Amino acid sequence: MASPVDGAVWRLRSRGCWEDAAALLEPYAAVDTAASLRRAALLVEQCMFTNDGWDAAESALRAAEALAQDDEERGAAACERGQLAYTATVLGVRDRSDEARAALGRAAALLPPTARGRAMLDYRRGLLAEHLSDTPQSALAAYRRAHAAAAALDDMLLCSFTWRHLAGLALREGEVAEARHGFTESLRLREELGYLVGMAPALTALADVEPEPEATRLREEAGRLFRLLGGVPTWLADQLPSA
Repeated sequence: MASPVDGAVWRLRSRGCWEDAAALLEPYAAVDTAASLRRAALLVEQCMFTNDGWDAAESALRAAEALAQDDEERGAAACERGQLAYTATVLGVRDRSDEARAALGRAAALLPPTARGRAMLDYRRGLLAEHLSDTPQSALAAYRRAHAAAAALDDMLLCSFTWRHLAGLALREGEVAEARHGFTESLRLREELGYLVGMAPALTALADVEPEPEATRLREEAGRLFRLLGGVPTWLADQLPSA
């Protein structure tokens, strides 16, 4: 059962208040590796959505790495480092692609096959394959592994991400009906979970495969959410209609 702190962290995270969510974990993160890793993950996610907060994420990640005691904890920390390096690369902050590959490779070596973190690792290896290596078949295999593992773990938030990226690869191959199904499922899960900060990207992705006037309606709804949340994720700014 989730604790009151867990619930508060989720509510803040889902509304794009990553720093506030991380602050709730700070008293625990000093001594508890799991809390330290969660805090680092929140601040890494903030970087992806805002293209800001890099120093805070790096500091939190180093603290988590210092606390890690066993292979699973070290693997989880390496997975977050890989994501931070990947994010810096795809957002054009700095090319850290070699660091991203090395960190995710280290995570793969450290995480046991049955570790809960394997699902997230496979998803992130898919991102690397798709966006840094341009190897869509490798990305597809990684996303499928991640999707199956996330479903088995009942991790519906990760499923919303894997659905979206599987749909993106389907669209790349011209499979519009399959893409529409995946984007619809991603949006549905985010609505059910209340993951507000992820709604605008999901709406925009679905709009790309819907006919008019539905496409315009979806983009307008995404634009309202984008502005409500203060302009995050920043990378959507050029894709959405202005007020």
